[in-house]
Order: sequence, then C-alpha cells, then structure tokens
Amino acid sequence: MVSTAIREDSATAGSARHLSLADVLDLALHRNPSTRESWETALASADLYGAAKGARYPTVNAALTLSENNGFGGGFNGFGGIGTTGIDTNRLSTTRGVGGGGSSNPQLFPTVSFSWLLFDYGARAGTIEAAKQQAIASNLAHNFNLQNVVLQAESTLFNYVAARALRDAQLIAVKEATTDTAAAEAKLRVGLGILEDVYQTRAALAQARLQLVTFQGALVIAKGNLATALGFPANADFDVVDILPSDSVATVAASVDTLINRAITKRPDLAEARATAEALAAQVRVARAASYPSLTLSSNGALANRLLGQQTSGGGNLNYSLQLGLQIPIFNGFARQYNERAAQAQYEAGLARVQEARQQIAVQVFTSYSLLHTAVESIRESVELVASATLAAEGALGRYREGLGAITDLVLARSTLATARAQAIQARWEWQTNLARLAHDVGSLDVAGRPNLPLGPSVPGVRR
Repeated sequence: MVSTAIREDSATAGSARHLSLADVLDLALHRNPSTRESWETALASADLYGAAKGARYPTVNAALTLSENNGFGGGFNGFGGIGTTGIDTNRLSTTRGVGGGGSSNPQLFPTVSFSWLLFDYGARAGTIEAAKQQAIASNLAHNFNLQNVVLQAESTLFNYVAARALRDAQLIAVKEATTDTAAAEAKLRVGLGILEDVYQTRAALAQARLQLVTFQGALVIAKGNLATALGFPANADFDVVDILPSDSVATVAASVDTLINRAITKRPDLAEARATAEALAAQVRVARAASYPSLTLSSNGALANRLLGQQTSGGGNLNYSLQLGLQIPIFNGFARQYNERAAQAQYEAGLARVQEARQQIAVQVFTSYSLLHTAVESIRESVELVASATLAAEGALGRYREGLGAITDLVLARSTLATARAQAIQARWEWQTNLARLAHDVGSLDVAGRPNLPLGPSVPGVRR
C-alpha cells in the first residue's frame, strides 16, 4: 500500500515521487471517483435489502394525546360549551365552547397500535428477494468496476513506460548518428572521404533528432494520461520507477474455448446481469400477488380518563381491540393486469441482456486471445530483427571506416536498427497490455494487477 503522503491533495500528491506498479494501482483504486460511486451504491443496495426484510416483522407505533375538557357552566339554557385542547406530535389545536366558565380537566391518552401482515401470496417474499438480488448485482458491479480501473491504470502505465523506452532507444539512435557523422567528417579531413558523405550523415542525424522530439512529445502526453488515471492533474510532478517487462513472454496455455467458459463462470458483469434478471423475476411475483387477497392482524390499545394532577378511581380505563382483516382486490381499472404484464416483459428483457452479455464476453475473450498470440509472434520476430539489424549496422560502420563500404549502406543500416528497436519495444509492452486485457476479459485480473492465467513456455530468446 502507498503511504498516506502519496494520497494528498491532487495539486501536490505526485510531487517528486517515483511510483511503483503497486503504487500506481493503489492510487488509481483510491482516487478514481467511479470506484467510490460503485462502492457507495453497493452499500445503499445492502441497506435497502435490510429495510425490505423488515416487512417480515410486525409494526408497532405509540401515540400520546393531551385533551383539556371544560366543565358545565351557566351558558344558554343552562349549558356551557365543551372545549378541548388536543396535542399530538404534529400540531396543536384548541377549541373552546361558548358558555359560562367551568372547571378545566386536562386528560392524557396514551395509545399503542400493532399491525402484522400474515399472508399475501408471495408479494412480501418477492419484494425481499428483489432487494436481495439487487444488492448482489450492485456488489458484483463494484467488483467489475475495480477490474476496469486496474486495467485502465495498467494500460496507461504500460503505455507510458513504452513511450519512455522509445525515447531512450531514440537517444541511442541519435548517439549512433552522431558517431557516424564524426566518422564521415574524420575521413573528409584526412582526404579519404567526400563531402556528400558528410551531408548524408548530418541529414540522418537531423532525422534522428527530429524523431527524438516526436518521442519526447509522446512521452509527455503519455505521462499526462497516466496522471489523469491516478487522479492527479495532468501537469503533476511525478515519475515511475523502472518497470521491467515480464521474465517470461509466452502464450496462454489454456485454449480459447476454455478461457471463454471460464469467463462465463467468473465475469462479475455477467453475474450482475443474472442477478438483475433474478430481481426482475421477483418483481413478477410481486405484481402477480397483487391480484390475490392478503391477510393482516392488527390491534389498538388506549388508556382513557387519565387526569393530570388529579387522582381518579381505578387509575383510568384500558380499551383495546383486535382485528383480523382480509383484503380482497376486485377492480382497479386493469392496473394490476398491466403491471403484471410490464413486469414479465422487463424480466424477458433482463434475460435478453444476460444472453447479450454472454455473446459480448465470448467476442472479447476471443479478440484478446488473438491479440496476445499476435504480440507473442511479433516479439519472436522482433528479437531476430534487432539481432540481425545490430550486426548489419556494426558491419556497415566497420566497412565504411575501412573504406570498403558506402555511406548509404551505413545510413540505411542505422535506420533499420532504430526501427527494429522501436518495434521490439512496442511488441513487448503490447504483449504486457494484451495479457492484462485478456485476464480482465476472462475475469481473473485482481486488484494487484496479477493476470492469474496459465502461461505456456517462454518464447526463445526473450527471457531476461
């Protein structure tokens, strides 16, 4: 894990730090807003599931009412008005009768109500199951989002490291072009060379420097993209330690069919689609149950005639009731039928999304598998190309110095060598990126960036 100092404000977090692969992944997971969003969504879904399970239990509520009664006074025809003051948790209302003054008797009425749904043909169970499946789906969506963030961080990092390697290789090419120019100028000074050779080597040197400028610009852009992936400003001051390619560059030992079957089993997004479909199936049961009767048990209890500040005989009267209710739906404008049909259609759409996800996963795994094999073959050929181009350039330089070769042969050999180095670098890091992408598509890329795929024998000649 990275130290707390690395997770500072984005304006200074990357300042003068050299990040490892573990640092890059940790920063991306902690600072990427999508991971926070998916995590909070998963927590909310889990809480909603807990709230839905509350429907299995009774509901109990209490209330307290204060009432003021005015006694009889000398009003019209000998009767005074009766006034009351009712106090509850929501409002205060006072009503006074018309008549002579009487005694005021404030009374306190505590009440308790109890309600319990006993049976509803599966509507309650369907609601709970739908909330459960939605919580599972949200958790799986968070897991898949973590894999997406890891893949994005690794791909951006590998692109930056490849750009840096290309820049470094071009520095070597500039140095070699400088050596060739010096050789041509030395031969010209002693009368063994011609001016055209000097011009050609200087042109090759200028071309190498121009290519270096291009690679340096690409490196700056790659670093800005990496900073953004880590949650830093694009101009953040940080660097990445030397990350070496894998010791073993190899193909995946498992067949593409095996990997596709594994992806169908392990991919969190496919499991999320299945859980969402199960939630929609539960909603069908809820909509269907709305057309059937439901049975409830309820009770109310109240303690009356409790006078404040006075003693009453018996301490008040306890009144209570117990009801067993049967609610039978008869007609509501065909809304229940439409709701059931809509729920069934949404469930069918959810099943279609599961099938679509299976097809997309198969295509993704097949494509990544093919790209990885192509990268392995590219590495194999680039190793041979660099070795041959190096020997050709060394031989061309030796022949030119001895006066047995033309400057055009040397310039061409140097150009071929520079191209071969660039192709080898790109092939190596493309293999690393494609391996991470295949692991992501199979569903085996963990938060530490490990692909967890079975690799075959290493490609000959490329092990460090």
